[in-house]
Amino acid sequence: MNPPKSRENSITRYYIAEENLAGSVKEQKADYDLLAAVMICLGKEGDSDTDLLKLLNVLLSTETGSEDKCQILEEDFHIKMTQALESEVSLMCNLSKGVEEKGIQKGIQKGIQKGIDKGITAMILTLKELQISSDVILKQICEKFDLTEETAETYLKE
Repeated sequence: MNPPKSRENSITRYYIAEENLAGSVKEQKADYDLLAAVMICLGKEGDSDTDLLKLLNVLLSTETGSEDKCQILEEDFHIKMTQALESEVSLMCNLSKGVEEKGIQKGIQKGIQKGIDKGITAMILTLKELQISSDVILKQICEKFDLTEETAETYLKE
């Protein structure tokens, strides 16, 4: 969805092909051409010069709402909107928003954990500089951060 500029609005196919480097063996294509990968790199809506990429940009856009997508599909691509198709477009939009929300929540949790980790590390370093014994540091970490002794020992070792 966010490729480098040099790859925007491109579709590239990678596949297995036969190439004789020595000799002249000829296999049936069906025996070796069993895998293909297609990489679709989208750009900004409207920047593409192929209809397929324009259509994918509209359908997969996170900025365009389902009503606007349906209107664009009807007007620009002459796709007749049925109730079922409108429902599918709406479902797809809601799905992408759900995935985005889940990603945001995951990022927040990771950020909180990083903050906790930094706080524990700072506390350990400060207590060590004050030449406080490891047993007391361990006890303090457990109390202040509500950790098990095992988890606190892990931080202390790090």
